[in-house]
Amino acid sequence: MLQGYALLALLLLAVAFIVVATARLELHAFLTLLVAAYGTALLGGIDPAEAATLVTDGFGGTLGYIGIVILAGTIIGTILEKSGGAIVIAETVLGFFGEDLTTEALAATGGLVSIPVFCDSGFVILSGLNRAIAERSSLSLATVSVALAGGLYTTHVFVPPTPGPIAAAGILGAPIGLVMLTGLVVSVPVIFVAAKWADRVASNYEIDPAPETTVEEIEAEYGQLPSPAAAFAPLVIPIVLIALGSVATYPSAENPAFVTGQLQSALQFVGDPSVALIIGAFVGFATVPTYTDEMSSEWVSEGLTNAAVILAVTGAGGAFGSVLGALPLQDFVGNALGGLGLGLIAVFILAAALKTTLGSSTVSILTTAGIVAPLLPNLGLAGTWGSVFAVLAIGAGSMTVSHANDSYFWIITEFSDMETATAYQAWTLATLALGIVSIVWIVVLKHIVVAVA
Repeated sequence: MLQGYALLALLLLAVAFIVVATARLELHAFLTLLVAAYGTALLGGIDPAEAATLVTDGFGGTLGYIGIVILAGTIIGTILEKSGGAIVIAETVLGFFGEDLTTEALAATGGLVSIPVFCDSGFVILSGLNRAIAERSSLSLATVSVALAGGLYTTHVFVPPTPGPIAAAGILGAPIGLVMLTGLVVSVPVIFVAAKWADRVASNYEIDPAPETTVEEIEAEYGQLPSPAAAFAPLVIPIVLIALGSVATYPSAENPAFVTGQLQSALQFVGDPSVALIIGAFVGFATVPTYTDEMSSEWVSEGLTNAAVILAVTGAGGAFGSVLGALPLQDFVGNALGGLGLGLIAVFILAAALKTTLGSSTVSILTTAGIVAPLLPNLGLAGTWGSVFAVLAIGAGSMTVSHANDSYFWIITEFSDMETATAYQAWTLATLALGIVSIVWIVVLKHIVVAVA
């Protein structure tokens, strides 16, 4: 099996292949990712039989986690589009914030939603809103998608009760309450930067939201648009249910903080993202005055059809990530960067290197936390505040960068109708910018806290 810098060179070659094959050769991302997964495994020295198993397990494991969420989310999006609910939501949001603050409103919404909800689930839930707001505000779908995705991504890595920050706090011995409060302080300017990146950079890539249903067609069919309450319900109810599920398991299922027994089990059940989104799909049928079997069958079938490509590409991305996870990349990265003695910067670089190579922000957070935990005194991060800022530096690194081995990258790409080359420029570079801004702000904030304390 390849080791060290040869392994790093193979990773760079695989990423270059994905970019060239999708952007220049116009090979479909599904086939490109599978070829990259098999090729990386075989060239990396993995046994061919094991390579085949890694690819299939990675594909199935990713879809096992996110598959029903994607399917249910596209059904909700189709229902909201066909019923006019998406139009009502877009008009309500733009009426409240004003069109001049569209990207800021979406980024802030994403930041709030992602505190209790995984960022990929949150993006799927809000993708219908995303498309409707792009249409009503005359913005590119790339602009609103990057703003929303950036907001979701930020609190996902910084603010408990998202599992990554909670686990890192536990491993490093940082008080969860302080991590939560400080993570919120870190998140605010980063979310603002995500909105500005969307305005200034992502807006250069024009993507038509291409709505299939007009207000006139909906009013001719049903007599009126749905009420704001009915329109928001399919989005809000799953988010609330997932949030309640997070409360039920905080900080762990074995030692819940707020609820126990049958109530805890019930909240964990309805708060599972798959269950919550299925409930949201059924709630969506109330957006029209009269329910018909034919209507629901057609809308559900269209949603499932729309989800097919998204599922395929997301699963293939998981397969590629599975292969990378089986190679000794994290050992190499840990040995190369773990003892640099650069304090928070070293923690950030280590987490960023693992995120870039392994794809998963959560895996990057957990792995980095395990590596740096015994090194905190040597890194100058001993004590309560040192551990808190180490958790946040790990979060900043775990944003940097999102690309082809990250399932979130493909969810954003496919739900936003982005070409892969566009996604690298509009989203991957955004995550680089957000990561750098985050670690700079974290270092500054640490100095402020130390000076005040």
